[in-house]
Amino acid sequence: MMLMEQTEISGDALPVDAFKAHLRLGRGFAEDAVQDVILAGFLRAALAAIEARTAKILLARSFQLTLSAWHDATAQPFPVAPVTAVTEVSLVDRDGDELSVDPALYRLEPDTQRPRLLPVASLLPVIPRAGSVRISFDAGMGGDFDALPADLRQAVMLLAAHYYEYRDETALGAGCMPFGVTSLIARYRTVRLLGGGAA
Repeated sequence: MMLMEQTEISGDALPVDAFKAHLRLGRGFAEDAVQDVILAGFLRAALAAIEARTAKILLARSFQLTLSAWHDATAQPFPVAPVTAVTEVSLVDRDGDELSVDPALYRLEPDTQRPRLLPVASLLPVIPRAGSVRISFDAGMGGDFDALPADLRQAVMLLAAHYYEYRDETALGAGCMPFGVTSLIARYRTVRLLGGGAA
């Protein structure tokens, strides 16, 4: 399985000014915007870390999922949520030739935790031997930062500020995330039950 972003978060969607206020940076100076690129980088890093921890896409963008086999030919779960639209499904043979699947043959089952690609009939299309399937889709909770729930907005700000404050620190453990952030995002993490299968 390979998941790739097809579009990135636009700079306009990042709350750089709100982040400056959160950090209580000085204002009214000629160099006010000199750190904007750096601050935007910390915001992107915080968004990426929270998305990785929760498997939830915060700001809307497009993705492509490539599979060599279906998880289950009756229902293919997406690795992230919420998925808002499936834009294309293509079968790719061993020679790289691509065939677009008729959208009438599949549908999206929306879900806040595990959205799935379902067949309209009994099974999803057969993937060519030694080939793959490419699923293009859109996902995200909102088009801009203000569309996110308040707890996720706060988590992003706290984590970005943590990255900013400890930008020169090299001794932090791998995967280090402040407790305040982990508690804010806890309810968005996917719960897996033992014996419940991977779907």
